Amino acid sequence: MKSLVRLLLALGWCGMAEGWPIAQAGRRIGLLGGSFDPPHAGHVHISLEALKRFQLDEVWWLVSPGNPLKARGPAPLATRLAKARQIMRHPRVQVTDLEARMGTRFTAATLDGLLRRYQGVDFVWLMGADNLASFHHWDRWREIFETVPIGVLARPGDRISARMSPAARRYRSAKLRSREAAALATSAAPAWCFVNVPMMPISSTALRAESAKFTKN
Repeated sequence: MKSLVRLLLALGWCGMAEGWPIAQAGRRIGLLGGSFDPPHAGHVHISLEALKRFQLDEVWWLVSPGNPLKARGPAPLATRLAKARQIMRHPRVQVTDLEARMGTRFTAATLDGLLRRYQGVDFVWLMGADNLASFHHWDRWREIFETVPIGVLARPGDRISARMSPAARRYRSAKLRSREAAALATSAAPAWCFVNVPMMPISSTALRAESAKFTKN
């Protein structure tokens, strides 16, 4: 067994422990974090667009134990993971509980852990334009920008505030043009790309309210 592990590591494979995704050095992997409370078609749409626009090999959903910026806790992690795996069925998208496994709740710490474990993997942090607008409130947000490339997918109504955000202004010179999106994953950080895609305007709050309505009936 030890010889097999050494061989796989020599070939550039990472993430050998059970429950951890396996990723070979040089793979382009997008990371989509969030509470996924609940997961919905908008998350699926963002993931598939990211695979295509940024030429990614895979997208990993990082279903968080809890959102540090929200006072109200989400549904139990096991419930959200199960629902996410029901709705996201694609061979190149993996639903994970990696933040719970690493004991991290903030993106910067999560990236630190992933980069140590998956050496040589080209990670891209994925987010909607609404997150870029408030990104300067995130823990160690400048460090995040300077650690991995960032792919921003615009949603209706979020484009202007995102483009004028403190993060966008600070890293204006590191912005790739939308036609250069395919090169994002192999670009040295700081590097980010803003792409406009036809989005599905579905809010998690609206879906929770709709779900509660059917539960009561």
